[in-house]
Amino acid sequence: MTRRGFLLFAVLGIAWGIPYLFIKVAVGELDPAMVVLGRSAIAAVLLLPLAFFRREVLSVVRRWKPMLAYTLVEIIIPWYFLSSAEQHLPSSTAGLLLAAVPLVGVVVAFAMGRPERLTRLNWLGMLFGMLGVAALVGLDVAGSDLIAVAQMAVVAVGYALGPAILSRWMSDLPGVGVVAVSLAVTAVVYAPFVALTGSWPSAWPSPSVIVSLVVLGVVCSALAFLVMIALVAEIGPVKMTTITYVNPAVAIIAGVVVLGERITVWTVVGFVLVLLGSYLVTRRRRELTAPEGVEEASAELRL
Repeated sequence: MTRRGFLLFAVLGIAWGIPYLFIKVAVGELDPAMVVLGRSAIAAVLLLPLAFFRREVLSVVRRWKPMLAYTLVEIIIPWYFLSSAEQHLPSSTAGLLLAAVPLVGVVVAFAMGRPERLTRLNWLGMLFGMLGVAALVGLDVAGSDLIAVAQMAVVAVGYALGPAILSRWMSDLPGVGVVAVSLAVTAVVYAPFVALTGSWPSAWPSPSVIVSLVVLGVVCSALAFLVMIALVAEIGPVKMTTITYVNPAVAIIAGVVVLGERITVWTVVGFVLVLLGSYLVTRRRRELTAPEGVEEASAELRL
């Protein structure tokens, strides 16, 4: 990896690992719907002008049916449930549970009639991944926040469905346009929802919450996506996907250092098993095929 590639990889690993921390801070004072509205609106304002300049918006809007389906399962629903779950779960636990998305992706592929041919190594990965999630839910969370865990399960399914929709119906669309339009649609959907449900804050949020929203929109969404494009161009889409194994570690470190979250033995065990399982499940597919560039666009929205 070149020096530039390493720098981009490090920046993206941080940008995709810290959202859980800032979501946790934001939901301390704001309703989850307001958090989604704030971060999506900020990111859309930054990316839409670029998408218009590159003339990518019209081609995305013309494919409005899969675009809406993608936005619904990748952003509108998951971002709300993720923010809601983090009202009860440690940010590090949320990050670790979402590391199991590749495992869910295999199930989604079967459900959509595009099953992957799994090797014994892949099946072993599925087993490790399930054991890791069991360790986190049953022994780390200890059953005290099962509703939040169920919400995280919805998020994981949505994050697995999003790339599948992109791959089947929108693989030829430009990435910046897809992300910019989907973020704008999310903001438009949540604006009346926040107004009608009274989710608008009754008092001006604290500086830490305002900073969290800005970081979520600017760094973790808009900037992260642009860095991702540069990283794919530098090292290729296959190598870029290895960043999936960096994000949970960043989430754990951020939660411990900034929020004082505890790390238990089962946190470590779950971390190792989930990442090992995800690696083994996706190993053969990564070696045989390179994902389309637009498929990678959905990763930026997952956090």
